[in-house]
Amino acid sequence: MSKKLALTLACGDYEIVRALKEGTVQPDGIELTIITTMDSSTRHWRFLRNREFDVAEVSSSSYLLARDQGQPFAGIPVFLHRRFRHGFAFVNTSKNINEPKDLIGRRIGVKSFQVSAILWLRGILEHEYGVPHRSIEWVTEIDEDVEFTPPEGLRLSRMRHDQTCEELLVAGELDAVLHADLIWPMVERHPAVKRLWPDYKQEELAYFRKTGIFPIMHVTGIKQEIVDKYPWVPVELMKAFEAAKAVAMKRMENPRIVPLAWYREAWEEQEDVLGRDPWQYGMTDSNRHTLETLIGYSFEQGLIKRKMGLEELFLDVNQGRKRGTNRI
Repeated sequence: MSKKLALTLACGDYEIVRALKEGTVQPDGIELTIITTMDSSTRHWRFLRNREFDVAEVSSSSYLLARDQGQPFAGIPVFLHRRFRHGFAFVNTSKNINEPKDLIGRRIGVKSFQVSAILWLRGILEHEYGVPHRSIEWVTEIDEDVEFTPPEGLRLSRMRHDQTCEELLVAGELDAVLHADLIWPMVERHPAVKRLWPDYKQEELAYFRKTGIFPIMHVTGIKQEIVDKYPWVPVELMKAFEAAKAVAMKRMENPRIVPLAWYREAWEEQEDVLGRDPWQYGMTDSNRHTLETLIGYSFEQGLIKRKMGLEELFLDVNQGRKRGTNRI
């Protein structure tokens, strides 16, 4: 019996990796131990700081910082998490904030400064709504995935350990919060908190139609020593991720598996707007545009010192023209 290469993969518990987790799809020559119970920020910190996993779904923003600082990681063009972000900007209802430009000069809380969701929101606010990121006083809750020196002129501080973004927003000590997740005051419909964009879906649709961007939150990182020792691994992982996603998309087409009355209608609406494969992997034109925009935002906001090229950031998983189709 041939021996497979044992690797650890840390990622979210998504439908698009379910076939990998259950073993119905297996990368050729690799035995994966898949870890899915961590929250995102913990996974990113443990991969980038402690190097605990061989392969990991990781914050795209933090990955850029790690590479900018010369840390030994490489990227596979597999993007397990994307999300539009307009629905994750929250404001205190007593602060008279009714449009994006009302955020200028305000005190805004974030989980951490470099988290991808917040990088996207800062870039969108600045480029689409005229809200310069340097016009804001930023207050973070936790330490960064990758330590960095804030650029001169950036107003950045950290709240006390016993404080949270949500509590300070409700109390009015923060004017707004930009967050990667839906915060509890919104879930519980607290009267002190509302969304910056009440009709956020229409804003997101307009943003996509204007820019063609479905924001990439996370990339797939791999330790550089794995690539150096086993250069065939990235291609086999890429193939397995693609196969698992194909299984998921076929399964999810069936409206019977989801307990939502208008699920199929939502699926068809997504196809009409975003196309048949919004979660496309690889260096497609659309993904290049999205990633180059993210790199531009990161450079503008002082997180990275230079704009790295995509060929420098992501491994080439091309198998050659007309190759990789299992034809003999």
